[in-house]
Amino acid sequence: MMKLKLLTAVAGVVMALPSMAADVTYRADIEPFIQKQCAECHSEKAGAPTLQEFKVSKEAEEKYTKDKVGPRNDTYESLVQIIAYPDPGAFMRRLDDGTSPQAKGKPGNMYKHLGETDAQRAAALVMIKAWVGEGGWNLNRWEPKGDIPAVTKEQLDKLKLKY
Repeated sequence: MMKLKLLTAVAGVVMALPSMAADVTYRADIEPFIQKQCAECHSEKAGAPTLQEFKVSKEAEEKYTKDKVGPRNDTYESLVQIIAYPDPGAFMRRLDDGTSPQAKGKPGNMYKHLGETDAQRAAALVMIKAWVGEGGWNLNRWEPKGDIPAVTKEQLDKLKLKY
């Protein structure tokens, strides 16, 4: 019964996705959500490094990970860095619910932080995907990794990320 309620809630949100896409903006929707759900570990206030500081060396990345802080995502610019450039797909890989073909059924390590319940996580993911843009959600990197090809120009062209 719980799964049916979840599926019904998600289906309603998914059907609204095309009209929602034009309405979801960073300022109105994404920024408040990121502040509520992510700032504890991914903000300047939390001591989170910039993406460049995080990736400067393997030792730095290990230190930040041990300290439970990840790259900052508390500004529009820092989010674009982990969505499009220089680390395409990083945001999506971590927030994916496991249904993307490349995910092979395994949710990203930050998916659980999208909400307290399955319904909240599903609704948040629909909102974020609408903001990213139809067809813009991809888990690809600049370079191919395993059986996942490199990100393409066509995939990057689908990103909307309305401010």
